[in-house]
Amino acid sequence: MRIGVVSDTHNNLKNCRRIVEIFNEADVELVVHTGDVTQAKTLDVFAGLAMPLMGVFGNNDQEREALGSAITQHQFEFREPPWIFNLAGRSICLVHDPLEFPTSGAHHFDLRLHGHTHLYCEDRVAGQLTFNPGECAGMMLGLNAVGVVDLSTLTSEVMKF
Repeated sequence: MRIGVVSDTHNNLKNCRRIVEIFNEADVELVVHTGDVTQAKTLDVFAGLAMPLMGVFGNNDQEREALGSAITQHQFEFREPPWIFNLAGRSICLVHDPLEFPTSGAHHFDLRLHGHTHLYCEDRVAGQLTFNPGECAGMMLGLNAVGVVDLSTLTSEVMKF
C-alpha cells in the first residue's frame, strides 16, 4: 500500500490544487495530512482527491468549527495528535509537531509521520522510519514537496513541484 503524505499546506490553494493532481497521478490509496490545513476552503480543494484523506490538526488549525464542517462534508477523518493506528500491517504514529511523538520506551512505530518544521526529514532508527516531505506551501516553483511512503517496503520518496 502506498500513501501520500502532505503537511503544512497553510491555505495555499494554488499549491493544493497541484498536490491533488500529483496524488491522483501517483497511484496512492490514501493521503495523510500532518496538520496546518488552516482553513476549510483548503479541504474543499482536497475534495478533488480520488482517494480518502485523513490527518491531524496542527497549531495553525484555529478555525475548528469551519474545518470540522468541511471534514464532515467531504467525509475526511482528522484527529488530535498523536494519532496512533495500524495500516497494511504497519504501526503508525501521526503528529503535527515532532515534539508530539510519544517518548515512552514502550512505543515503537514502524512509521512516524510529522510536519510543522517545513523541513525534509527521512530518518531511520531501529527499523523505524520518521518522515516529513518538507515544505509545500511556498511560492518558489520546484521547492515545494509532498511524499509517498510504500508501507510494504517502508520506503519513501519525495515529489517536488
